[in-house]
Amino acid sequence: MSVATPDIQQVQQIVREVLRRHLQPGSQKPAAGGIPVIRTAASAPAPAAAPAPASVSSDRNPLVVNISARHVHLTQEHVEILFGPGAQLTPEKDLYQDGYFAAKETVAVVGPRRRMLPNVRVLGPCRSDSQVELAFTDGISLGIDLPVRISGDVAGTPGCLLMGSHGIVELKQGVIRAMRHVHMGPDDLRHYGVQDGDMINLRVESPFCTTVLEDLAVRAGKDIKLEVHLDTDEGNAVNLEKASRVELVRAEPCKCRH
Repeated sequence: MSVATPDIQQVQQIVREVLRRHLQPGSQKPAAGGIPVIRTAASAPAPAAAPAPASVSSDRNPLVVNISARHVHLTQEHVEILFGPGAQLTPEKDLYQDGYFAAKETVAVVGPRRRMLPNVRVLGPCRSDSQVELAFTDGISLGIDLPVRISGDVAGTPGCLLMGSHGIVELKQGVIRAMRHVHMGPDDLRHYGVQDGDMINLRVESPFCTTVLEDLAVRAGKDIKLEVHLDTDEGNAVNLEKASRVELVRAEPCKCRH
């Protein structure tokens, strides 16, 4: 993999060569099958200002529901390949969870249909594995059958091509649709009577779209703020921007006698 700064002709040539290897007969085709972004299109030039929470579940445990738009997590090695030797992610906007940020850096994500999502936001800090989180409709556009995974669980997932301002990275795996989830701290776990890895439901009241989303994975951590992450498709489906109330509801067994 070349890490020299490519011009547009070099980029196009490299992309064509990688896609040719993926698509030629007998080649191995891509496998089929979190971290917050504050209600903004990750493809925008810069993150929008954080909006007010959709609602509050109680005075003691304020609940924030945010849409996690398409985004990329990178290793430090991949940051330097994509943006130049010694490059570091440049914080552009702090995210809701302390210590996390949307970076100024963006990448283009190229899929097997020779289609690309340009200017996909990189989130920091760096991770031990690079990962691309997309919505279901993004996967359709790129021709990737996105597996639903908890962030960080990338074993056996499809790959893609990432193009930065300095170079190109071919990911062998790491493209997922993040499972909808809720981040909770120790007090939140006690308040809702759940543990890390449990499932809980989210009820969203919005005009003509009131919905209960089942199977939100509970992700526990110390010094974590209570926050739900939905992807763009899920947020649009429940009209989250106009929601008047959201609440977490523990799943109850069916009480019918059938």
